[in-house]
Amino acid sequence: MPIIAPSVLAADFGNLQRDIEMLNQSEAEWIHLDVMDGVFVPNISYGMPVIKTIDGLTDKVLDTHLMIVQPERYVKEFKEAGADILTVHYEACSHLHRTVQAIKDEGMKAGVALNPHTPVELLEDIIRDIDLLLIMSVNPGFGGQKFIRNTYEKLVRASELIDRKNAEVLIEIDGGVGLGNAEQLTQLGADVLVAGNSVFSAHNPLEIISELKNS
Repeated sequence: MPIIAPSVLAADFGNLQRDIEMLNQSEAEWIHLDVMDGVFVPNISYGMPVIKTIDGLTDKVLDTHLMIVQPERYVKEFKEAGADILTVHYEACSHLHRTVQAIKDEGMKAGVALNPHTPVELLEDIIRDIDLLLIMSVNPGFGGQKFIRNTYEKLVRASELIDRKNAEVLIEIDGGVGLGNAEQLTQLGADVLVAGNSVFSAHNPLEIISELKNS
């Protein structure tokens, strides 16, 4: 069964504690945190203070996805805020290996995210050094976008790369994930499913998380 990581970006920030407490009662193992800077992506979301607040409300894994330029500047600060997994974008890192090592040196799991146009083969030389490969299945920066179907093929190639390199890496899919595609993604090798609107806009979020978990 996949790990379910509901994205707080789709939560009600006027009732954030209520929504985190709902996730605490759910079958979701991770909470996905999207940090956007308005430079690497058009949107601006939230940063360390919100993450620190969420960390105080939950014992779940904080899966922190940095959609920012020069993420290496803030590795220590995100660790102090409570991040358990820190994912940076391939496209945002001039020295990716150095950044991955800095994340690990702080005691966090290291992830690398790829935009829809970025081929997985570019991670060939670093795949054994990371813990998580995040495949963006929408263009980063906004929630509620339509799932890009080429993601299925990309997921297969990612699985093949990980197998060929004998790497221990989880594959995470982020964007447009819901009950309509969760089962196929899991069958093709996805280990972690990020779900935002499909969870938080649902009449019964707990039920949706359970259905995604058992997809």
